[in-house]
Amino acid sequence: MRMRAVCKVEPKPGAELIEIDMPEPEPDEVLVKIKAASICGTDVHIYEWNKWASERVKRFPQIMGHEFCGEIVKTGREAKRLKVGDYVSAETHIPCNNCIQCLSGQQHLCKNLKILSLDTDGAFSEYIAIPEVIAWKNDKSIPPEFASIEEPLGNAVYATTVHDLIGRTVAIFGDGPIGLFSVGIARLSGAALIFCVGLNPVRLKIAEKMGADFALNNNEIDTVSFIMEKTEGNGVDVVLEMAGVQETIDQGLKVLRKGGAFSAFGITPDSVNVDINNGIIFKGATIYGINGREMFNTWVKTTNLLKYKRLDISPVITHKFKLEDFKKGFELMMAIPKVSGKIVLFP
Repeated sequence: MRMRAVCKVEPKPGAELIEIDMPEPEPDEVLVKIKAASICGTDVHIYEWNKWASERVKRFPQIMGHEFCGEIVKTGREAKRLKVGDYVSAETHIPCNNCIQCLSGQQHLCKNLKILSLDTDGAFSEYIAIPEVIAWKNDKSIPPEFASIEEPLGNAVYATTVHDLIGRTVAIFGDGPIGLFSVGIARLSGAALIFCVGLNPVRLKIAEKMGADFALNNNEIDTVSFIMEKTEGNGVDVVLEMAGVQETIDQGLKVLRKGGAFSAFGITPDSVNVDINNGIIFKGATIYGINGREMFNTWVKTTNLLKYKRLDISPVITHKFKLEDFKKGFELMMAIPKVSGKIVLFP
């Protein structure tokens, strides 16, 4: 059988919707009929074909996309945990389950890690075959547009809930979807005061809807002075750095109070310089490196937040398109200033 898929067909900017053979699941895989898939910043890098993408993607044609949900329609003979009809999303970290990290309960840090849609075909298609080990069973009450973004939502859940936020002051640097999710999670977790720092008026409005007390435009205000003033010169208890740029890393360490904690999630395009003495050592700061999601502790939390309707992520989902209109989604994602939050595609 044939299916439609958004593919990187050659090493240059753009992508094409083409017909290819429907995958057949391997013995340890399940075949999923996709209900919804969302566009990630990684997909934008591949679509734009920047330096990182040209060095990372080597197979052509390759199906793009890694955030999705769908229904299992076939299982491999070795797949025993799930069954046909199950409604699933997927962890994008494919672990080997043999290295010391996997055997120590740290599958998300697997030494031999493979990444869905980078080392395998992705999910901007009608069907996808994935290892059963990364398939996560959802409650069928969760809408597809929500279930399709459980993977990036899980990033925010991990980065935010690694801290005890009850009664704490929090500064979130970055107004991308994961930063916006973190605002909502921080509010739900009992944070007393939440700052969200970004560059895009549309997204900062979403931050307010998600529960930010102050949505600060880094182009228009002295962010460090503002946060220090509002915290009576102490700084915040917790910083979530979601942007991955020198400026916000510096700002985050400056507004972090002595004895505070810092989640480092934003991936930097190049190396950065850190004032390790004043920013970390003399402050007695705790730094958490956030790599993906904990498998599968984070998934349990994320699913329950959606299943029991404790977290409303609808403000972050700004656009929905049919799969064949994927180019409209990418155009919006690449617009400067940013005019979209999360964009979901439906086959």
